[in-house]
Amino acid sequence: MRILITGATGLIGSSLTARLLALSHHITVLTRDERRARARLGDQPSYWQTLDDRQSLDDFDAVINLAGEPIADKRWSAQQKQRLCHSRWDLTERLAQLIKAGSTPPGVLISGSAVGYYGDQGQAVVTEEEPPHDEFTHQLCQRWEALALQAQSDATRVCLLRTGVVLAPQGGALAKMLPPFRFGLGGPIGDGRQYLPWIHLEDMVNGIIYLLDHATLTGPFNMVAPYPVHNEQFAAQLANVLDRPAFLRVPAFVMRLLMGEAAVLVLGGQRAVPKRLEEAGFHFRYLELEQALDDVINQRAEAR
Repeated sequence: MRILITGATGLIGSSLTARLLALSHHITVLTRDERRARARLGDQPSYWQTLDDRQSLDDFDAVINLAGEPIADKRWSAQQKQRLCHSRWDLTERLAQLIKAGSTPPGVLISGSAVGYYGDQGQAVVTEEEPPHDEFTHQLCQRWEALALQAQSDATRVCLLRTGVVLAPQGGALAKMLPPFRFGLGGPIGDGRQYLPWIHLEDMVNGIIYLLDHATLTGPFNMVAPYPVHNEQFAAQLANVLDRPAFLRVPAFVMRLLMGEAAVLVLGGQRAVPKRLEEAGFHFRYLELEQALDDVINQRAEAR
């Protein structure tokens, strides 16, 4: 396939790009910084720095849209919220316009979203049909998805990736969690009862490729492992894999002081399950959290 990828230098995008190249797909990367992208992804992909001179995306069989500013890196000031939204919305809208403008458009747009679409759901099991709570993460994801769905037609299907916390050896959320846990200073956050929907990077990449390869699949998919855990369970299992204690609970008010409104990302949660992905026949390699953490921690150790 001829595939255009945005967000290819990110945690998911870089691994996905490498896998697709290994599978002999022809990859074009859209990036504002070609030198940085080429240093990370190599010379095998083609590189575009803008869509400004494009009239359509008829040259491609598929578009995978993963671009967006990291949501948890900064406090959510009004200005930062605008950056988070428009780093996703503007490009997605442009991609949809170019897909619709063509005479032989790509057969599929696979576009990013997040389990934050649902807002904080407490203890309820969250499938793709669950009604959302109206909060900032939902507002961000709802419009992001709506813009992607503008590309949908008889010729182009749209798949939406409602992604959980991606566990990877080379970065992401786990890299931020590890330092205190390695020193025996880790523990649950708040009351620890909030659910943490997670997925191993390998399953995330395989899941995207599964959606790419199965032409009947469309709509939203919870990109999470089948067994989400409470934050307290996550802390205990991470500490166990590291052979460290996990008894230093971080009070909710501390997270609110540190993160402001963005603290909802760690104090709230979703008991999200991959109902539609499993019904479609996808098989996860990493079903249990401890198995996934053990693999990721071992990969980090081997990379040192």
